[in-house]
Amino acid sequence: MTLDQLWPDASDPVRRLIRGLAETMLARSGEVIDELTRASLQDSRYRAIADDPVLAEADARLAVSNLKHWLTSNIADPGRRVLPPTGSEMRTYARDVVLRGLTTDDIQSWRSAQRVGWKWWLAECFQATHDAAELRELIEVSGNSLTTFVDDSIAELAQHVDRVREEFAGGSQLQRYATVELLLQGADIAPSRAEAQLGYALTGAHIGAVVWVDSEKDVPALERASEQVVRACGAERRLTVVAGTTALWLWIPAKTTPTVAVLEDRLGRQPGVRVALGRSATGVSGFRRTHMDAAAAQRLLARLDSGLSIVRYEDVHLVDLLSTDLSAAYQFVADVLGELQEASPVLHQTVLTYVDEGLNRTTTAERLYTHRNTIDRRLARVDELLPKPFVRNPIEVAAALTLLRVRAGR
Repeated sequence: MTLDQLWPDASDPVRRLIRGLAETMLARSGEVIDELTRASLQDSRYRAIADDPVLAEADARLAVSNLKHWLTSNIADPGRRVLPPTGSEMRTYARDVVLRGLTTDDIQSWRSAQRVGWKWWLAECFQATHDAAELRELIEVSGNSLTTFVDDSIAELAQHVDRVREEFAGGSQLQRYATVELLLQGADIAPSRAEAQLGYALTGAHIGAVVWVDSEKDVPALERASEQVVRACGAERRLTVVAGTTALWLWIPAKTTPTVAVLEDRLGRQPGVRVALGRSATGVSGFRRTHMDAAAAQRLLARLDSGLSIVRYEDVHLVDLLSTDLSAAYQFVADVLGELQEASPVLHQTVLTYVDEGLNRTTTAERLYTHRNTIDRRLARVDELLPKPFVRNPIEVAAALTLLRVRAGR
């Protein structure tokens, strides 16, 4: 792909300024990237991406890759038109877009990222020179280069999307995804017609699951892990929807969500594989609700930057509600736990087990393979560390501790 230059080349002094600015901004790219990725996902028009951790991560990776590509190109050849990157990240992102039924209109959150990048660049321009003529040329040339680069990158992505869509034309996965989206949106679609298109019964109980990996190199493990999740649920079949290059959505005809221990035993050592499960629910409305549960659990892990590999929504739904506003959630944890927040994980686990056992110290000791006197001493220590006695607000204490444990990946 070759591109014509649409503006005059920069003068030598301005070329040197652009190269220096690009080197400086590349060295500080960590600061820029944090603000840039936040901006690209905050626009309410792009919730389809922001609400899905897999898509959000792919979007952020591509935005970071594009920024670094533009900066390094301007170090090598300052002020020139920059060709869009042609690596696998663009192709992977295009595939995710098509599989999720999105269009390029849904993914132009890059404009928000562009505004952030330009704000940082412009601030550096005004620090780089006090010569009015140089400053004017610097802003004009670099502005042309950045704006045109974003335009060209969006056009390049659109071409990738078109090619992927042609490859998938008439494919069963796209048809299946479209039907599932209608059901999830509550559209008026006859259950019998949906069942015929999906090859899956909408009557009875369902457990929704999201199975995903953090790296494309682990994609081969997705199918194996999905089959083990089905077995852990005591089922023999599933509805599977490809939700992107690195994620699958599952619906499993089962009434009881397996425990985390059972799932861990089934999945064994499969590095990089992560699973979020919803609560069992029945009928068409249950089909929708259990998936929303699983998706919310997945988003919770992303929001807390948690390393947990398996999460059940029924175990974390209160934490999900508490952590919608992270700063408020962490203040809640500090207020409720006081010094217990920094205490040993053993004390945290004792409290959570005690709550899970209905505040029964004897069964708590049995479950933790510990003497009853040890439990008594631990709970006494808990009361010393808490701002107020545990018995006065056990639910708040348990919720705060659960949030900490999810965040820590335990």
